[in-house]
Amino acid sequence: MSRHVFRLPDLGEGTVSAEIVAWHVQPGETVAEDQPLVEMSTDKAVVEVPSPVSGRLVAVAGQPGGAVAVGAELAVFETAAVSGADADSDADADAGNDGDARGGADSDPGKGGGHGEQGTTSRIDDSTAGLVTSARPGTTIGASASASAPGPSPQTRIMASPATRRRAQEAGIDLGKVAGSGPGGRILAADLEAATAGAAPADGVIEIPLIGVRRVIAQRMVEAKHQAPHFSYVEEVDVTALEALRPQLNARLRPGEPPYTYLPFIVAALVQVLAEFPQCNAHYDPVRNLILRHRAVHVGIATQTPDGLKVPVVRNADRLRLRELAAEIRSVYTAARNGRARREELTGSTITVTSLGKLGGIVSTPILNLPEVAIVGANKAVDRPVVVDGQIVIRRIMNLSSSFDHRFVDGFDAAAMIQALKARLEQPAALLID
Repeated sequence: MSRHVFRLPDLGEGTVSAEIVAWHVQPGETVAEDQPLVEMSTDKAVVEVPSPVSGRLVAVAGQPGGAVAVGAELAVFETAAVSGADADSDADADAGNDGDARGGADSDPGKGGGHGEQGTTSRIDDSTAGLVTSARPGTTIGASASASAPGPSPQTRIMASPATRRRAQEAGIDLGKVAGSGPGGRILAADLEAATAGAAPADGVIEIPLIGVRRVIAQRMVEAKHQAPHFSYVEEVDVTALEALRPQLNARLRPGEPPYTYLPFIVAALVQVLAEFPQCNAHYDPVRNLILRHRAVHVGIATQTPDGLKVPVVRNADRLRLRELAAEIRSVYTAARNGRARREELTGSTITVTSLGKLGGIVSTPILNLPEVAIVGANKAVDRPVVVDGQIVIRRIMNLSSSFDHRFVDGFDAAAMIQALKARLEQPAALLID
């Protein structure tokens, strides 16, 4: 057996460290090359890091919530064989140790897997001090670890999705004690919910670590509210014509094409409006004290995901037709919801659109997505009695609740932009004209 030390790679954009969100594999389990190993959170996104080799995971750098520097040891593996080029340069301080191990317990065909694991752990005690060798926090390789029982064997591996493992970690549930009802004993969300209900007494407290995306969201919300003086503006929009147009367009869609929701129309109208109000399609650079007005419109779509709020980006929205906007919005939204959005797909927006759909309420006060200076929010559309030409009629009304950075966007300009947006949404057929 050979030892392979895996160091945290550069996750891009000048990242110097990353936070552990969830381990997909626990010490003692086997893993295949390119199999998801761990989720790491940077300031921009959660990145899934695959295993660099096939073998048995011996030790990990820490538990969810812990930070690991780029280039620092992230995990240690035992592999059947490894070339000199693949081995970590400081993998074995004493080359003779590895040779002794190959000639000792690991090479004895009469020894069971458990004996081999104990022999392996003792060989790497000195060079992996501080790395966690158990799923429980605080257990590290050392003199006491070498005398402890070996980790679970591949035959007893816990079958659960990364999301289920993360929820169990947050709830303090030991998945080894949860009976799985899925295929092959796989632990499903319902199994975890049942275990959580049984584990927490009615008057108990569940401690949930603030890690990963939720920690980043909390940090950015505080920064946005402290740094930018928010100015919010709310306006009613009569979307009766839009509500009548959507079914006509949806009836003409080809199989597989995403249906037209309100969102593509809002983005299409916003793109046109920003040509008249470029000060709202901008970033503020506090380091250089500059306003950066962007010629292209990259629209962030605020998306609620199981991991928290993410903002995937529709790039160059100003170059897309309505049908293309609908397809691209659905694509980035789905990728973010499913955790498949790449790092570059979650950065670079110049203005953000947010909507809670049917849960949108009457009025909201969205928080800016810094360094942007404007965010447009859509509330739910409902039928209301309104006065038209002196008559009370029923119209479909939707409120736009938007916020601006009052340092750089004056109240008059913000109101004028929303009024222009309203005018386009109330005459939606014009948005179909190139």
